Amino acid sequence: MSILGIHHVTAICSDAQKNVDFYAGVLGLRLVKVTVNFDDPQSYHLYYGDYRASPGSLMTFFVWPGGYRGRIGAPQATHTAYSIPHASIGFWQKRLADAGHACEEAGVRFGEPVFRVLDPDGMNIELIGAADTRPAWQSPTVPAEHSVRGFDSVTLGVRGIDKTLDVLTRIMGGSSGNDGDRRRIAFGDGASGKRVDLIETGAERAGSQGTGIVHHVAFRVADSQVELDWQKKLADEGLHVSPVMERNYFRSIYYREPGGVLFEIATDPPGMAIDEPLESLGTTLRLPEQYEKHREELRAVLPKISLPGGPTFP
Repeated sequence: MSILGIHHVTAICSDAQKNVDFYAGVLGLRLVKVTVNFDDPQSYHLYYGDYRASPGSLMTFFVWPGGYRGRIGAPQATHTAYSIPHASIGFWQKRLADAGHACEEAGVRFGEPVFRVLDPDGMNIELIGAADTRPAWQSPTVPAEHSVRGFDSVTLGVRGIDKTLDVLTRIMGGSSGNDGDRRRIAFGDGASGKRVDLIETGAERAGSQGTGIVHHVAFRVADSQVELDWQKKLADEGLHVSPVMERNYFRSIYYREPGGVLFEIATDPPGMAIDEPLESLGTTLRLPEQYEKHREELRAVLPKISLPGGPTFP
């Protein structure tokens, strides 16, 4: 029944090419899957991660061309933080500035330096100099010694912290600590990728869904049986949990914690390499089975996107 950490974070962007240029080009993440939204197949669903597309490194985007800009506020995941080597802070400050995305210092959090940058849709991305033991990897644009290792943490902005804290600790099994007004819930050994921070937003304006906003945060579990156990436990706790949903690369259940943030529990298997080899992840348009017969129609309406120095889709 253990929660293993963060599985993925899903957000909304307005322009697929600008999104690819920032996450694959500037941050050096690997585009590990190009597919479509299960509920809206005429729009992309893009996945980024490390070389192996490991759970805990996966940032995914629903692409809403021309979509309304969302408003950051409660209840939302307001900041998504990546882990970088402490020795690489200078490299990243210069790289981001050279690319026109100057980052700002955001203080020290639990003893680790934090830097913040906005993505092309104005979403808050943080880089944290952490002691992260996950393996380095060589992307086409960033040397291995400086590579982003995966998620460090996600910050949730909520009004009334106690009910959200109860779900993350008493129900989901996290342990809690604090740094000033920031509460940190750690799963397992609390290493990078296994942390969720809570901030009480008080009377600030409520957030709204739209581009530049995190749609949901997904937590990792080992397999489908564990997920079914969680489905029952969450329902027994009075949370409105969804049926199991097949997402091809994992299976999912969804529920909204009492503070209002949408959570997902996703299985580690079968993984991103189920429908294309690991060495060529993200190089072809992959479609859910029910949309395969519409491939040529979808290719005609999906906008073209290009990887830095790589293939063009669709």
